[in-house]
Amino acid sequence: MRTILITGPGGSGRTTVAAATALAAARAGTRTLLLGADRDDTLGAALGMRTGPEPALVEPGLTVRRPDAARGFRDGLAALQDRAASALGLLGAARLDAEELTPLPGAEELALLRALRDAALAEGPGSHELVVVDLPPAPRALALLALPEELRRYLRRLLPPERQAARALRPVLGRLAGVPLPAESLYEAAARWDLELAAAESVLADRNTVVRLVAEPGPAGADAVRTAGLGLALRGLRADLLVANRVLPEEAFADGWSAGPLAQQRKALEEWEEVYDVRTVTHLGRDPRGADDLAALGAPGADRPAAPVEWPVTDRLADDGVLVWHIPLPGAIRDDLDLVRRGDELVVTAGPFRRIVPLPSALRRCTVDGAALREGTLAVRFAPDPRLWPRGR
Repeated sequence: MRTILITGPGGSGRTTVAAATALAAARAGTRTLLLGADRDDTLGAALGMRTGPEPALVEPGLTVRRPDAARGFRDGLAALQDRAASALGLLGAARLDAEELTPLPGAEELALLRALRDAALAEGPGSHELVVVDLPPAPRALALLALPEELRRYLRRLLPPERQAARALRPVLGRLAGVPLPAESLYEAAARWDLELAAAESVLADRNTVVRLVAEPGPAGADAVRTAGLGLALRGLRADLLVANRVLPEEAFADGWSAGPLAQQRKALEEWEEVYDVRTVTHLGRDPRGADDLAALGAPGADRPAAPVEWPVTDRLADDGVLVWHIPLPGAIRDDLDLVRRGDELVVTAGPFRRIVPLPSALRRCTVDGAALREGTLAVRFAPDPRLWPRGR
């Protein structure tokens, strides 16, 4: 299964482009599922039909679904209360009824991840060859893409799997501590959550999953694309295409006052074409509504997958006595970069984004010797630690 994740700055028309992309793929003969999570049903407005938690057929080959975040949140919290009943009783806490539960911020993102995971695991007649996902605006979308990895890391720190080996000692340790230790059900729940998050993470990291950016060519769009590209690079992702949306044709700029907007549009397109595979979608002169308008946009369908992002380690021990880890960060600014070594992990901050990444095995036996940013690539130097490095190497 292939997956296209579509995002862009707010107001860029990403939802319309997502619907048009899914429609183009379906009409090319690909069984396509279109997913969205906007509670205002902007996806339905673009398609000219209502969408909801139950899959709906747009036309042959194209199905749309918008998960119900509220229902998913209520079901998930109810199940959590059932598993943690003993702990809640110990604390004297009262259960929350389903009627009083309202989704917390981020519930839509979690519902979208579950729907994407379920689509990837589906087999048989109901499965799809392509899933097009209408992600939230770029800042929220980047946080969503980071969610599975970060939540799994929190789970491993708070409830490490190794502790399960001490289950036989739990009653004894509980008496020594004077308080009950976490029940077996808590570790079982953590293992189940980790498995579900790992499934979502594997879909996002799959070589058949690509991110597609949508933006209007202009100063604001250029800044947003630059920031989004940096965030994707830090997550190890790369955009397969950049869709320049609502591009006004040259003949539309007939009056003298339009020379400024035309120059801005041209400049943004020229800059983007140096970095991305740019596809333009012409402005229809109205808000697209329904399949006919979406088809008239001429949005690109499912192209070839983007090349995977690699963070290679080069061996320069013979010449300089170091190993160099190359981290591509296009658009990064030197003053906005920060690196912190934390055990076997490296905390990388680039602009408004941060990621904690495990070090490759060879670098864990080294100390950080410096770093430099050149031509959009961060090169981190590691010197072998004599106490840990094998003799003779």
